[in-house]
Amino acid sequence: MKHSRLNLILDSGALQLPDDGDIAVYGAGAEDDLSALPKERCEVIQGFKPDYDALIARGFKVSVAATGPYAASVVKLARSKVQTRMMLAEAVAKTPGGLIIVDGMKTDGADGFYKECRKRVEVSQAFSKAHGKLFWFTAKPAFDDWADKGPIKLPSGFQTVPGVFSAEKIDRGSQALVDALPAKLPKRLADLGAGWGFLSRHILMREKVRELHLVEADFNALECARVNVTDERAHFHWADATRFTPERPFDGIISNPPFHTSRKADPEIGRAFIHAAAGMLTPSGQMWLVANRHLPYERTLAGTFRFVDEIAGDNSFKILRATKPLRGKRLRD
Repeated sequence: MKHSRLNLILDSGALQLPDDGDIAVYGAGAEDDLSALPKERCEVIQGFKPDYDALIARGFKVSVAATGPYAASVVKLARSKVQTRMMLAEAVAKTPGGLIIVDGMKTDGADGFYKECRKRVEVSQAFSKAHGKLFWFTAKPAFDDWADKGPIKLPSGFQTVPGVFSAEKIDRGSQALVDALPAKLPKRLADLGAGWGFLSRHILMREKVRELHLVEADFNALECARVNVTDERAHFHWADATRFTPERPFDGIISNPPFHTSRKADPEIGRAFIHAAAGMLTPSGQMWLVANRHLPYERTLAGTFRFVDEIAGDNSFKILRATKPLRGKRLRD
């Protein structure tokens, strides 16, 4: 598990948790060390399905939205500055007069948030360790301007929220994939990693599509997709695409797979999407996906499909089509 600044500061006695009352933990992931917290009093606020499932398996109460009130709240910094501000404002509102602990990596803006919080409330000395920072303060109504201001309305008519992928503009890769898709698509389709529904809305404009399943691990993104894609042919699944099992195989799968869960690119995520897609398709099924030009997915596709070709692309992106998933042989990268 990740090195825990929270454990160290609590063990030192410099910080003490309240003796009773519930404790919220905003944004903790599957690998975060929460052993210093009393599990029976914790509620983890987490909407990313793989982390949600892993934390449930560890015995934590996990919710996609905070309930409260809480005696204390731990806020783990998110990659999105706006999202972190919203979490912190909510934590303060849900923990009136209670303890607020902020913990995060410097790469996620820990230094900046420490300085900003010091301008608003009396804050502890920062505890720095393992390229991150932890600090705490007593909740006071000094963060109202950071509160959730509602959905983001894009000029294209789509609705998103802070923190979801490509929240403020249409992703260039997704647009390139839409432009490259054929006019006629198979009848029963899935959009793996559907996000807030950009690809899915366009897929449903194609001829002959009778059924489309949106599979998305980010709860907030999927809720946006429900608003953006209102077609009765759409079916929504809050699920890890790499573990999703459909009731029956799909004729086609379309995907703009993620290639990182942190700031570092990780091609293994895309490879996992490809392997999962191959297992969800009919013997004659097809997959279309977009990837950054540098990501090495061709070898994985060649090991999982009979035919693979690049149907479009530019210096930044490539659109790949794979047909006829291989059966009965070990899949290799």
